[in-house]
Amino acid sequence: MKVTLEKEKENLVKLDITIPAKDAVDAYNNAVRRISQYVNIDGFRRGKAPRAVVERQVGTERIKQEAIETLMPKAISQAIKENQLDLITQPYISNYNFNVGEDLTVTAHAELRPEVKLGKYKDLTIEVKDTPVEKDGVQKSLDRLLEQHSKQETVIDRATKETDIAVIDFDGYANGEKIKGGEAKNYPLDLAHSNFIPGFAEQLVGKNLNDEFEIKVTFPEKYHDEKLQGQEATFKIKINEIKERKLPELNDEFAQKVGPFKTVDDLKADIEKYLETQRENTNKQNSENEVFKKIIESSKVDIPQSMIDREVVSLKEEYKQRLSMQGIDWENLIKAQGEEEINKNLSQDAVTRIKNTLIIDQIAKEENIKLEQKDLELKFAQIGTAYGIKPQDLVKQLGQNPDVITSISQQALNDKVRDFLMQNNKVELK
Repeated sequence: MKVTLEKEKENLVKLDITIPAKDAVDAYNNAVRRISQYVNIDGFRRGKAPRAVVERQVGTERIKQEAIETLMPKAISQAIKENQLDLITQPYISNYNFNVGEDLTVTAHAELRPEVKLGKYKDLTIEVKDTPVEKDGVQKSLDRLLEQHSKQETVIDRATKETDIAVIDFDGYANGEKIKGGEAKNYPLDLAHSNFIPGFAEQLVGKNLNDEFEIKVTFPEKYHDEKLQGQEATFKIKINEIKERKLPELNDEFAQKVGPFKTVDDLKADIEKYLETQRENTNKQNSENEVFKKIIESSKVDIPQSMIDREVVSLKEEYKQRLSMQGIDWENLIKAQGEEEINKNLSQDAVTRIKNTLIIDQIAKEENIKLEQKDLELKFAQIGTAYGIKPQDLVKQLGQNPDVITSISQQALNDKVRDFLMQNNKVELK
């Protein structure tokens, strides 16, 4: 076999491959035998029809294509090895000349991994802003815990307070029309933690049981429904029920109820430990990000547009899936934000992701950092813990999807490289 390599624009290469006539004929004849095994030909049992009959039945082009498909993996593998190519896409065939009995010539194209010129990535000193624990962090955590274990009691002798839950009927109108999805009956609205339109919950404070009234609000300029962006709306409200939270008493009995604690002091100590662990994790994450940001700034990599376009497609699919899980319609989002703006943001994210991956891979290559089985097992364990799935079950679920396995492998390599960078650079918390 003979391979001629020609570099094209950016990181594209063309491979002109010549396969000897004997090898091509053998592959052609094998293709005939395989095809005859599953094609029904009148007058012949499967696999017994002569070559000429099979050729008339299915056509020589189909046989040639199948023969080429069996020859190419070995031919491409040899071409990669001989020319030390680092490909990022599977080669595709643009042309071939296949006359049975003559040498087979195939023209294929592929993309090479872009060259990465690393800047300094070891022995750096980076300053990172410390993330201190809030002075009242323990008290805030206790307040949230008490609220989580509170009971709701119906109130009939006073107006609503900003800490109450108001059970309401509401019906919204904007631009003289009913708002789609803008009505409900007996909806329990937490006035202290409302995610309704800004100003909605606040106007329900100071109202009495069975009050019927109207409020006016203005939708945000960036709202998922384009028709409502920046629009004033009127909502008819009726207060059906008022509920207040009754917090439990913060004592040793409460501490024993919420966890393996004997006293309130034990509970507070556990919260302090948790907050400190959070602080350490945040500082670790920020430190890794700042170190890597510095390395990216000093490194150079030219990313071809074809790579960016493919990554944008991948990111868009991930984005759609996340939005779908949140109940947000993709078409409505495009109307709200504009397709051009969304594509611009996706393109920027794609460049960042590609650059990060290429630089991490290059550092791994320079430092001979390799992925081992235990690294993958650790990553599967981490993902399993996050989703409450046993690692072995996760492997079974994802093992059938090569793209997912590739993504998880990349994440595991990222972790190893980041650990290496943190060991070989100095971070000063300020």
